Amino acid sequence: MRVYSLRSVDAVGSVKEGRLFSRVRNGLSAGYSRLRTSVWPVLQAAVAASLAYFLADVVIGHGQPFFAPIAAVICLGITLGQRNRRAFELVIGVAVGLMVADFLVLVIGNGTLQIAVVVLLAMAAAVFFGGGTILINQAAVSAILVVVLQPPDAVFSPDRFIDALIGGGVALGINYLFPVNPERLVQRAAAPVFDELVAVLEEISAVLESGDERRAEQVLNRAREIDSSVRDLNEALEAGHETARLSPTRRRSLRQLEFYGSAGIRIELAVINTRVLARGVYNAVRRGDTIAPQLPEAVLDLSRSVRSLSVFLEDGEGPEEARRWALEAARSATEILEERHELGISVLVGQVRSAAVDLLRSTGLDQASALQALEDAAGRASEIG
Repeated sequence: MRVYSLRSVDAVGSVKEGRLFSRVRNGLSAGYSRLRTSVWPVLQAAVAASLAYFLADVVIGHGQPFFAPIAAVICLGITLGQRNRRAFELVIGVAVGLMVADFLVLVIGNGTLQIAVVVLLAMAAAVFFGGGTILINQAAVSAILVVVLQPPDAVFSPDRFIDALIGGGVALGINYLFPVNPERLVQRAAAPVFDELVAVLEEISAVLESGDERRAEQVLNRAREIDSSVRDLNEALEAGHETARLSPTRRRSLRQLEFYGSAGIRIELAVINTRVLARGVYNAVRRGDTIAPQLPEAVLDLSRSVRSLSVFLEDGEGPEEARRWALEAARSATEILEERHELGISVLVGQVRSAAVDLLRSTGLDQASALQALEDAAGRASEIG
C-alpha cells in the first residue's frame, strides 16, 4: 500500500497546473499568430462587404442587396489566389441559380420540398456547364435565397445579378488597390517549411547517434507531415504571383517571388529527399547497421544549410553560407564510402548528396554548376565507392 505525502500531492498538482498553463499559453500564442497573419485579408473582406452594400443600397437603390456583400466576401476570402476566376464563377453561379430558382418558384411556389428541387436543379445546371466549386455552390446559395425570400407571385428581377456584379467588382478593386504584401505572404508560408525541415534533419542526426528504433519511426512520420506545409507554400506563391501581377503597387515584388518560386521547387525536392533519408535511417536502425560517425554530422550540416538558406531568401544577404554547409555535408558523407561499401550506407550517402544538390540549386545555381561544385568539394561518389 502506497502512502503519498501532502508535499508529493502538491508537487503533482503543480506539475499538472504548469502543463495546463503551458498548453493554454501555446494555444493563445498560436491563435494570435494566425490572426496576425490573416488580419489584412480580414480587413479587406470587411471593408469590401460594407462598401458593396453601400453602393447597391444607397447609390443604386436596391432594397436588401444581400448578394452584394456576399459576393464581395466570397471573392476576397481569407484563402488567396485565383480571385479573377473566382469573381467570374461567382457571377455566373448567381445567374444560373437565379434563372433556375425564379422559374421554378413561379411554377411550383416555395416551401420545404421546393428548396430540395431548386437546389438539385441549380447545382445540376452548374455542373452541366462545367462550373467549378465556387460556381456550383453559389448557384445553390442563390437558388436557396430566392426560394426563401421571394414571394411566390414575384416576377424575375435583375437586381440580384447586378448586386453580385457590384460585390465582385468591389472585391477586385480593393484587391487591386490595397493588396496584401505578397513577399510577406510567401515568407510566412515558407517559414514553417524551413523550420520543420531543420528540426527533422536534426532529429535524424540524433537518431543516427542513438540508434533508437522508436525514435527513428517517429522522425519518419514527422518527415511525411512536412508535405502539408509545402502545399501551403505553393498556394502562397500562386497567390503572391497573382497579387504582384495585378496590382501596380506590388509589381516590384515579382522578381523576389520568382526567386522564391525557383527555390521552392528545389526545397520541395529536398523535403522528398529528407523523407527518403528518414526512411533509410529507420531501416538501417531496425537492421542494426553500424553507422559511420561522419554521417550524423553530415546530416547536421544539411540542417545548417537549410537554416542559412532561409535567411538568404528572406534577407538576401548572400548564399555563400548555405552553399558552404551543403558542400560540407556532401563531403563528410562521401568520405564514408572510402571505408564502407555496404548498400545501406551507400543509399544514405546518396540521399545526403542529393539533398545537398537541391539546396545548392535553391541558392540560384543551375544543375550543371551545382553538380560541379559538389564534385569539386566531395568528388564523384562512384569513383570513391
